[in-house]
Amino acid sequence: MSRLAIRSAAVTIVLAWSGALRAQNPLDPALATYIAKIRAIDNHAHPMRPIPAGAAADTEFDALPLDGIPPFPVPWRLRLDNPEWRAAQAALFDIPNRGSDSVFRAALHVRRARELKSRGEGYPSWVLDRGGIDVMLANRIAIGPGLTAPRFRWVAFDDALMFPLDTRTEATRTPDTRSLYPKETALLQRYLRDLGVARLPATLDEYLTTVLRPTLERQRRNGAVAVKFEIAYLRPLNFAEPNETEARRVYAQYVAGGAPKESEYRALEDYLFHEIAREAGRLGMAVHIHTLDSFGGFYSARGSAPHQLETVFNDSTLRGTNFVIIHGGWPLFAQTQSMLGKPNVYADISMMVLAAEQRELANTLRSWLTAWPEKVLFGTDAFDGGPDQGWEEGTYLGVSTARRALAMALTGMMRDGEIDRPRAETLARMVLRENALKLYGAGDRWAAAGER
Repeated sequence: MSRLAIRSAAVTIVLAWSGALRAQNPLDPALATYIAKIRAIDNHAHPMRPIPAGAAADTEFDALPLDGIPPFPVPWRLRLDNPEWRAAQAALFDIPNRGSDSVFRAALHVRRARELKSRGEGYPSWVLDRGGIDVMLANRIAIGPGLTAPRFRWVAFDDALMFPLDTRTEATRTPDTRSLYPKETALLQRYLRDLGVARLPATLDEYLTTVLRPTLERQRRNGAVAVKFEIAYLRPLNFAEPNETEARRVYAQYVAGGAPKESEYRALEDYLFHEIAREAGRLGMAVHIHTLDSFGGFYSARGSAPHQLETVFNDSTLRGTNFVIIHGGWPLFAQTQSMLGKPNVYADISMMVLAAEQRELANTLRSWLTAWPEKVLFGTDAFDGGPDQGWEEGTYLGVSTARRALAMALTGMMRDGEIDRPRAETLARMVLRENALKLYGAGDRWAAAGER
């Protein structure tokens, strides 16, 4: 797709939604058009490899897929009966948004299959072009065909490195964790195989030197720009200051067998989390932390609150590591804003663009941009929700919502005399693109990566 075609499509999209929203919450049309043309960098998503018909399914899109936990409700905006999903599908795949759901979905499946077949490994980049996204950070166990640089940058999962010991007792804590802990065990075994390590070393120091650090170094060599923690699905984010003596004792006592008590495993986890974060910073990788208050009937909203991370953010030995509060701590936006005052802490709006109402997101953006404009990142959290809710439409709906909410926030700031038009345009570029380039030290290496 040419640069002109991409920009023309973006302008068409923004004019449509700016007209629809003008009666509800006026936006500045020129600013909305400007925002639509910015080639965005998506800080957080789970894109899928393009799989030919009949081939094995992609199972590497997440370290902790939630399909094995008991069913749970999701916010209204994420449900398929929310008409925004159908509108996004119609726009993305250029199919008429009419007829019954069954007729529409049949057409959707045909069109999706046709695009996959005709574009092959170029299909994921085509999805980015349709949404005006330049680069997407792909949170995956492993990157693969169709998801390579320059359009996709890898974010690796490292929770598994915190669980070298038997987790069967930990897994019994809730009906959710029963299926999640075994996934971490399997991932750690994969990392050991990748390193050619047959069994866990006898001491914690050896574990650090032969497993933990080499795994992060391998991830960095293979292109990872960040590591991701989904630990909030397993335990609270209240990591204590590390107790190295206790961590060594626990590891030595149980590495040959037996399951630690919860307090013992916590001491080891706290120590290993700090080691992973410190090593990631040394290697130039950011640390992404899932911070969201939903998804799972037994998920701890209190345990995932952004303030739980303050001890980590205040650790002077970790000031060489950049942290990103993924999903912005939704809906605890004020807690996230208070954490952005730490010099090495950032936040993205991934999942917020899919779950939060647009006016709510605009208000949050306005508050954050007033205080910490250089700390705010765009993201979608596009995910695979099955044949009727793919990562593709999540990408399209997420970026469209982000542009709308950003235009609403900046229009309000302009009309209230807080900023002028040049500043509004600067802030839009910062959120959608430039803050990410600076955070990852990308500079010209990512600039215009997706221009065609």
